[in-house]
Amino acid sequence: MIKYVFKRLGYMITVFFVVSFLMYCVYNLIPGDPAAQQLEEQKQKMTPEAYQAAYESLRETMGLDDPIVVRYARWMGLVSRPDGTISGLLEGNFGYSLFYKNDVAAVIPRSMTNTVMLNIFSTILALGITIPLGIYSAVHKKGKVDQVTQVVTIVGYSIPIYIVALLCIWLFAVNLRWFPVTGAKTPGSDYTGMKEFLDRLYYMCLPVIVMTLASLGGMTRYVRAAMIESLGMDCIRTARAKGLKEKVVIYSHAWRNALLPIITTIIGWFLGIFSGSVIIENTFGLNGMGALYYIGLTNQDYELALAIQMFYMVVSLVGTLITDLSYGLVDPRVHVDK
Repeated sequence: MIKYVFKRLGYMITVFFVVSFLMYCVYNLIPGDPAAQQLEEQKQKMTPEAYQAAYESLRETMGLDDPIVVRYARWMGLVSRPDGTISGLLEGNFGYSLFYKNDVAAVIPRSMTNTVMLNIFSTILALGITIPLGIYSAVHKKGKVDQVTQVVTIVGYSIPIYIVALLCIWLFAVNLRWFPVTGAKTPGSDYTGMKEFLDRLYYMCLPVIVMTLASLGGMTRYVRAAMIESLGMDCIRTARAKGLKEKVVIYSHAWRNALLPIITTIIGWFLGIFSGSVIIENTFGLNGMGALYYIGLTNQDYELALAIQMFYMVVSLVGTLITDLSYGLVDPRVHVDK
């Protein structure tokens, strides 16, 4: 197991550098001049000659005239900058945000907290509904509950997430007035501790409900299909022939076999909703990673957008490793030591 983990970590590091270099090249191909953007506010106060001198000096300081490979190595923190210092991604320097006029490392943490909270709560709630509902529908196949579930999940799977968001806003915010529509906390509040957490949780209730409802259709159908296939296996018939209780057959044998394909979908879906939260965070005015990424792209703040993209890539790589390791935990017959 340890040998396998180190081997996979080596693959992950290789993929990290290859993909990060490609992403860096792509973002640098986008039209725009970081030096000109930094001097935009001062341009009106400077003479053309002074502006040109400041522009050329800034480009030299930022190393924008160097080859793309050198600039990437400098951004990653593998070689020194023009001033002789080594400060890059590997040292925790994610760049400078032109839009927020601050270091990216100082801009991201608050938004990351909101995104993690939103996705963690929606994942727990969705799995708490989809797994029992999928198992029950599979065990009582073609029953009334299963038929209703099939219709509802097909409809839910077909509706885009922004439509679900509008319907929930109309019901819970406009008509029932249970939850606020936008924001991450009460305006003007200075709560601390548990009161701050509960206030943020209250403002996050509606986005969590939307993301949960939008994910129920696909996950419930997948759990149901995996359980139906597992219940038809020969080992399940043998377990029933031995006289084991139905609960033992379903939860100890059938669910264990069905969990192997499901766990890949669950982890992949969990990682996928981080990117799916872009729509939700912009709809409900949450200062999350999705909204931050959107701001970075629309305002040509590419160092901010690139740092967020690197976060998504690391999450994806770690999630793939966790998925592979979880196979051995779920099914002892699967060996991950090679």
